[in-house]
Amino acid sequence: MELWDLYDSNRKKLGKTHRRGVPVPEGCYHLVVHAWIQNSKGEILLSKRHPNKHYGGLWECAGGSVLAGESSLEGVIRETREELGLEIDPDSLSLLYRHLKPTYHSDYWLAYSNADIASLNLQDTEVIAAKWVDRHTYYRMIRNGEIVPTLPDFYKLLSD
Repeated sequence: MELWDLYDSNRKKLGKTHRRGVPVPEGCYHLVVHAWIQNSKGEILLSKRHPNKHYGGLWECAGGSVLAGESSLEGVIRETREELGLEIDPDSLSLLYRHLKPTYHSDYWLAYSNADIASLNLQDTEVIAAKWVDRHTYYRMIRNGEIVPTLPDFYKLLSD
């Protein structure tokens, strides 16, 4: 059973936990993290969602819900390790963007890695493939509807 901390709209912890799969109470929010990982060529690492998941078959960055007791930073490191088998150095992470959604706070992190795709250990219930893509390919994938539509534009976040 996965438990999340609950927050108010100002990101203040409410001292309550919430069980995954149950609707989040009105006026409460949980925390979701996303890891945009860029290599030394300026490419970004995308992972393809398992077909049985919401937005199945679409590409995204690593991420997920932060567990009760975790910080945003701890959550993004754990999610990257779980989904991709990739260890991210906490010192390489920087917070790019925060956004309030209807039921959760969303944190977008930037990390750097030159990991070889063949060395990744994909979590088979979550991720079915991974690849590095350049800016041109990323925008082509957006135009073709291949990227999870709720993600903000990585390169725009980077330039803001």
